Amino acid sequence: MSTMFADTLLIVFISVCTALLAEGITWVLVYRTDKYKRLKAEVEKQSKKLEKKKETITESAGRQQKKKIERQEEKLKNNNRDLSMVRMKSMFAIGFCFTALMGMFNSIFDGRVVAKLPFTPLSYIQGLSHRNLLGDDTTDCSFIFLYILCTMSIRQGTRVRALVWGDPTCRGATKPVCHNY
Repeated sequence: MSTMFADTLLIVFISVCTALLAEGITWVLVYRTDKYKRLKAEVEKQSKKLEKKKETITESAGRQQKKKIERQEEKLKNNNRDLSMVRMKSMFAIGFCFTALMGMFNSIFDGRVVAKLPFTPLSYIQGLSHRNLLGDDTTDCSFIFLYILCTMSIRQGTRVRALVWGDPTCRGATKPVCHNY
């Protein structure tokens, strides 16, 4: 097995591990906290309540009914904002960890071709895909480019997170499938 193939597999493994680390940090700092659980339950309750009110309202509804709905929407908006603020601390922790890890991994893989791309990247991406590599072969791939591609594809699991953890702040989520956290 060539060293390039081994490096590629190692980078994919590193991407999976860092994604799991990020989810673990998020679980510890966000999903298991009482504040998050309370806000999430409140958002779900308010959403259902607002949906029912909107269904029952008629076009000839009075001004007072419309004001109630507007107040309810404002409450929901504020709770969603508070929920996002609760998640903010985990984002800072993840950012700090990833910055430290990126520095370490960049020094390990500095100047090493870790993969051969089956295409020539666009000119404005070549600086990233060929970062710190010697030679002019633009199909040579640096660590950072492969790591970003792997992490982006793995982190597309945001929808999976929304379904598994029941995170209402993730867009595109339908109903959660598991609440065992």
